[in-house]
Amino acid sequence: MAKFKIIVSDPETGKSQAVEVEGAQAVPLVGRKLGEVIDGSAVDMSGYKLRITGGSDKDGFPMRPNVHGGVRVSVILSEGVGFHPSRDGERQRKTLRGNVITEEIVQINMKVVEKPKKKEKKEKKKKREKKTGGESAEKAAQTT
Repeated sequence: MAKFKIIVSDPETGKSQAVEVEGAQAVPLVGRKLGEVIDGSAVDMSGYKLRITGGSDKDGFPMRPNVHGGVRVSVILSEGVGFHPSRDGERQRKTLRGNVITEEIVQINMKVVEKPKKKEKKEKKKKREKKTGGESAEKAAQTT
């Protein structure tokens, strides 16, 4: 069975957390592509929407969005994921993994796209109404 280490990053806070998924919980991720938005319940983060941004396979080869399929290939690169040139015009042959998640993938990177809607605001408003005798603070200010 598949076992993934999923790194979920939140661009708003700049923090990330690691979640390990294996067995039946990992099955919905197999076959997904880079750039797809999935429901967070697949990684125990219900209510969140997550975008798959990258990953690497069991030997450390990175996934690249423009290499189609779940295969490992050697391609000539001039820039981007998997190769950062030190000189202008430099190109190099690098081994990369395709953009589809397979069982050989070990690590998956995701980013939070949408957070769950908070119910705390409604609860705070109800507490405020109870304190002012059934009216909100704004309505009480208007009547006086």
